[in-house]
Amino acid sequence: MHRDGQVICKLSDMNPIWEALSEEQRKIATGQIEVLHFEKNDIIHREGDIPTHIMMLVSGKVKIYKEGIGQRQQILRLIKPYDLFSYRAIVAGDRYNAFASAIDTCVVYRLPKECFVDLLEHNSAFCLNIMQRIAQDLAQQEVLTVHLTQKHIRARLAEALLSLKQEYGTEADGSIAICLSREDIANMSNMTTSNAIRTLSQFVQEGLIRLCGRKIFILQDPELNKISRLG
Repeated sequence: MHRDGQVICKLSDMNPIWEALSEEQRKIATGQIEVLHFEKNDIIHREGDIPTHIMMLVSGKVKIYKEGIGQRQQILRLIKPYDLFSYRAIVAGDRYNAFASAIDTCVVYRLPKECFVDLLEHNSAFCLNIMQRIAQDLAQQEVLTVHLTQKHIRARLAEALLSLKQEYGTEADGSIAICLSREDIANMSNMTTSNAIRTLSQFVQEGLIRLCGRKIFILQDPELNKISRLG
């Protein structure tokens, strides 16, 4: 990790959650932002750390995950550019309950906790935006919990692939616009890496997807949707 003091552009141009701030509040917040650069696999924060900043990803990709037995990871969610993260612990007055690490080279803005809390206390519209974001995160986690515990391996993997395509879109060549290791794909789907590799191979044989290294091309969205729904 290293620091760079240059803010790329206005907060409100990157995430509408900041639009609730007054011009003066935006100016104060922008003046307190630190710009951090992380390399692939760098830890941004650890489970159990005391939060000191709210963070927003500007470029790159970040994963939020828990570590289980044998340091096996369970990916809870992926952060894409302009998404906020690390705010739940601050609002709850809690420590981080998960790890955050860089999937690839990342630029992260971080705003001191004190400034963030002051904005929450003095701007009700901004506070509501954050509460709505927390509620959305909670709803996603509830759905994820049900799917990871009740769905079959094939359904979980199909859903993970469709979710990646929906969240990140596709490149010009048609591949999903995020390249994850087989281990990360397995950790998203609550399965072993060997099961993820075997299931991906089955999907290839069935003509549902095409693989080119880490690139994944979804060829049959309706069929993958069907597999995901049937569980």
